[in-house]
Parts: sequence; structure tokens; C-alpha cells
Amino acid sequence: MRYLIMLSMLVVALAAAASAIAGGWATVGFAPLPDGIAAGATWTPKITVLQHGRTPLGGLSPVVTITGDEGAQTFTATETSEVGVYDASVVFPAEGDWRVVIDSGFGESTVTYGPVAIGAAPGGSPSSFPALPVGVAVIAGLALLVAATFGIVRQRRLTPAS
Repeated sequence: MRYLIMLSMLVVALAAAASAIAGGWATVGFAPLPDGIAAGATWTPKITVLQHGRTPLGGLSPVVTITGDEGAQTFTATETSEVGVYDASVVFPAEGDWRVVIDSGFGESTVTYGPVAIGAAPGGSPSSFPALPVGVAVIAGLALLVAATFGIVRQRRLTPAS
């Protein structure tokens, strides 16, 4: 009899623990991505926290941590008027590769992004004009011209003479 009582107490304890753990997770998302941000500029992501991936979760204090060669810095997000949506103001102190981690403040729910390349602060030298994208655009334009020419020539060959 004692064995049966102990076994049922164990089952009840495990069931209670499992149900308590079941509600303790959330998803974290953010936009926009920090791509194209210059050193010293402010990146303002909107962070969304959804319990069970569905229900907006308010009353939190998400923390954005950026880590790079300069070390780590943290920025606390503030709740917006929309439940489950938070704003942060993040400043990357120097150019280089940075990893972004957003901790929702609810359980173990975090999201990691990066590394993201942060460029030099605005006001660079005129010689820093991005030559590679222009070169790629010229090559793509030439390839399109060649393809169109071959398409027209082939079309003329396939047209029956009248």
C-alpha cells in the first residue's frame, strides 16, 4: 500500500512539473536587420516576443547584446504601445564584424544573428566608391544584351519564309 501511495505521489509531482514547464517558452523576432548600418549610427530594431509562437507577450525588458572585437555592449529595449513589441536603440561603436543576441527576458528565449559587417562611419574618402557592384552591373548588362541578341537571331531562323 505504501508503495502505491509513493508511486502516485511521484506521478502527480512529475505531471505538475511537466505542465509548469510546458508554458515557459516564447519566440523572438526582430526587424529590420542591421545590414548596411555604419559605425556610430543608431539601429532601431522592433523586437517581437510571442509566447508559444502565437500570443504577444507584454511586460518584458528584452536586452540586445552586440559582441565584436571591441567587446560586448548591451541595450535594453522598451515596450511600445503594441503588446509584445519592443523598440531598442543600438549603436555599433566601431566598424567590423558584430554578433547580435536578443534575449526576450522570458525564460530561455533568445535569437542570435550574425556576424554582421558594420561599415565605416559616414564621410569616407571619395575613393571608397563601391567599384564591385558597378562592375557586376556592367557584366550583367552585357550578358543580358548577348542573350537578347542570340534570342532575336534564333527567332529569325525559326520563322518560316513566306
